[in-house]
Amino acid sequence: MDEHPEPAQEPTRGGPLDRRAELSEFLRTRRARLKPEDVGLPDFGRHRRVPGLRREELAQLAGVSVAYYTRLEQGNGRNVSAEVLDAIARALRLSDAEHAHLTHLAKPKQHKKKPAGRTQQVRGALRQLLDTMDGFPAYITGRRSDVLAWNRMAAAVFGDWSELPPQERNWARMVFLRPEYRDLFVEWDQKATDMVSYLRMDAGCHPDDPRLSALVGELSVKSEEFRRLWATHDVKEKSYGVKHLRHPLVGELTLSFESFPLADDTDQTLITYHAEPGSPSAEALRLLASWGTDATRAGTSV
Repeated sequence: MDEHPEPAQEPTRGGPLDRRAELSEFLRTRRARLKPEDVGLPDFGRHRRVPGLRREELAQLAGVSVAYYTRLEQGNGRNVSAEVLDAIARALRLSDAEHAHLTHLAKPKQHKKKPAGRTQQVRGALRQLLDTMDGFPAYITGRRSDVLAWNRMAAAVFGDWSELPPQERNWARMVFLRPEYRDLFVEWDQKATDMVSYLRMDAGCHPDDPRLSALVGELSVKSEEFRRLWATHDVKEKSYGVKHLRHPLVGELTLSFESFPLADDTDQTLITYHAEPGSPSAEALRLLASWGTDATRAGTSV
C-alpha cells in the first residue's frame, strides 16, 4: 500500500539533472493531484494518509502491474514501451505537453553531442527579418529561455536587453530576479508559472545541460517563489496567448503573442506580439514606434 508521503526532490545545485529523479517526481506529483472520484473510483478518504491516487489504483487504471508501475515511478523507465506510457498518460489525464515530457524522461532521445560551451547563434537572415517587423515587438529565444535577438519594438516594450550582459538576457532570470519585470507584467504570477513550466519542459528534453542545471540552482537559491514553483513539476510548451503589461510610458497594454519554433533549430523560437487593430494598445504601440530611441531608453527602465 502506498501510504507514506515521499520527500520532494531538492532543487539541483549544479551538474546534470537526475533524469531518474525527475521521472519519479513527475509521476508522483501527477498522481497526487488526482482524486479517486476524478477517475470513477470509490473514495475512502478517512483511510488515506497521502494525497491523490495510490500506486495500485493508478496501475489498475493503466492496465499494468503494481510492481511494474512502482519501478517506473522509482525512475526505472528502461525498456518501457510507448504503449505503456500512453496508457499511464491517459490514466493520469496528462496534457499533450505533460505526455511529451513523460516520454522525454522515460525514453530520452540520443541527441547529437554539441560542444559544452557552444554559443547559440541566430542566422543573419532571421536578424534581418526581426528588423523588418518594425511595427510590433518580436524576439528569438533559445535554450533555457535565453533571449538571443530582438527588434527595436521589443526593446521599447520590454526593455533594452543590449544594456544587460549576455548571461543576464534570460527570461527566467529577468522575471524572478529583476523587480522591474514584476511591475511590467500585470499578471506576474502567471508569467512566473509559465517560465518555470517552460524550463521544466526544456529540462526533460536536455537533462544533461549543465547551464540549465546551474540556472535552476541559482534561481532556487535566490528566489523562494521559483523554488516553490519548480517543486510542482508542472510543464508547458510555448504557444500563444495574451499578455497584459503596464508600460512606464504608455500605460496599460494588451498584446496577443504567437510562438513559432524554427524549423532548422527547434531550440530556437520566434515570438511576436501584436495588438487588436484600432484598440488603445495598437495606438500605444504606434506611439512607441514613432518615439524611436526615446521609447527604447524608457523601456530600459521598465
